[in-house]
Amino acid sequence: MNKLGFEDINLSEEILKAVYDMGFEEMSPIQSKAIPKILEGVDIIGQAQTGTGKTAAFGIPIIEKTDEEDRCLQSLVLCPTRELSIQVAEEIRRLAKYKKNIFVLPIYGGQPIERQIKALKKGIQIVVGTPGRIIDHIRRKTLKLGNIKMLILDEADEMFDMGFRDDIELIINQVPEERQTIFFSATMPKEIVDFATRYQNNPEIIRVVPKELTVPRVEQYFFELKEHMKTEILSRLIDIYNPRLSIVFCNTKKKVDELTIELQGRGYFVDGLHGDLKQAQRDKVMQKFRTGNIDVLVATDVAARGLDIDDVDIVFNYDIPQDEEYYVHRIGRTARAGRKGIAFSFVVGKDKHRIKVIERYTKTKIARRDLPTLKDVEERQIHLLLEKIKEEVDKGQLDKYERMVNEILEQDYTSFDIAAALLKLYFKGNKLGEHRELDAVDYSKKSVTDLARIYINVGRKKGVSPRHILGALLNETGIPKKSVGEIDMYDKFTFVDIPEDYIGKVIKGLNNKRIKGIKVKVELANIRD
Repeated sequence: MNKLGFEDINLSEEILKAVYDMGFEEMSPIQSKAIPKILEGVDIIGQAQTGTGKTAAFGIPIIEKTDEEDRCLQSLVLCPTRELSIQVAEEIRRLAKYKKNIFVLPIYGGQPIERQIKALKKGIQIVVGTPGRIIDHIRRKTLKLGNIKMLILDEADEMFDMGFRDDIELIINQVPEERQTIFFSATMPKEIVDFATRYQNNPEIIRVVPKELTVPRVEQYFFELKEHMKTEILSRLIDIYNPRLSIVFCNTKKKVDELTIELQGRGYFVDGLHGDLKQAQRDKVMQKFRTGNIDVLVATDVAARGLDIDDVDIVFNYDIPQDEEYYVHRIGRTARAGRKGIAFSFVVGKDKHRIKVIERYTKTKIARRDLPTLKDVEERQIHLLLEKIKEEVDKGQLDKYERMVNEILEQDYTSFDIAAALLKLYFKGNKLGEHRELDAVDYSKKSVTDLARIYINVGRKKGVSPRHILGALLNETGIPKKSVGEIDMYDKFTFVDIPEDYIGKVIKGLNNKRIKGIKVKVELANIRD
């Protein structure tokens, strides 16, 4: 698994500094294969899943090839959704933070177009946007594509599934023929390859094929949660399972440092391990871990290489790793020397797709688990305490404590009262008080509301398909993809099921907008409809 470091290729000091600020230690497989080729000016068709670092794979070359003295548009990145457009633009901005004269702008539906026009007039070199809103700007002549040197299609298969093929062709035909064209797609169907090669010059196909590795026998589970919930859920799992030793894997050095401080603040015996530590510091941390002076080690993949410890009970994937190989190496830190082991993975949003990829690669099932509640933690701690009490009673040697209990019994208190009071004092002082309530977990507040139905006055006869409707909904209104219910299409109109909470937003965002060039009317459907 020898991979390139960012310093191994010819990158500017500003980019290297930004990359290290973001906490990355080495390039992911797609980055090490794609970045040098894109920097050379080669057209690329890259097959890469979400979460493999592909944004930096095209983002770094875009920045390196941007002329800071020229304030005209030089690179255009097309994305299927507004969320991805914002996310990609933010990452490119972070990578360009030390290039003071490079300006990046996300362009998507649902945001006032006047604000975007004002920003474009100031001179933007890199635009990241959804096809629909890009076309809107082209028609208004507020987006000039005549000087574009690089065109990137991110998640091309997703855009095709959402019915953007015609829009993409329209945009490509506005861009100079003398340009570099990059396609990234999670899957590589013939339709994508044929389409890409029509608009590229001798493209090179890059696929990251992981090596076959032996998957250790480990119980594997994942939890679906929000990013801000991770540390609390990690703390609960540590308290419930009470592992002698556990390793928590993060994707960046920065996250290792932040999480180590957070867990120490919660009273855990924990230390961090990453590539910035000198060998003497690493040895000191590992010695503490081996001797049990710390029971939780927070580490990056690079820092954890070569760890030889047999007593790790649980591995936590605090961040889902960038490639499947890393996952196998991580979980292989437990279940050693014939012992049992558990691996827990924290899944946020699109990480769910990464879990599916890992399952296919490892040929194992990673089962979904419900998030542990505060009640689960309390019940587990009560169980552990009662077991300890029974142990002590069986051992005997309680004379000193029996005298203290007898003193209280003589004052008319029952043994039941004394035991209950002692339990209360114990739980008041233990780590249960460090846990924070999470509404959706501890009070079972449902995120799914009742569905309502909207009416859209366009249907099959106008050449519109359900995926065109879906694409317009996501990009003009910004509602989550998973919240869109059944799309029921007829010849002249369409019904769509939407959670009641989003109805106002959807009607306002989609009404009078264009779907496949047709201006539509959107309203709440009548019950009889």
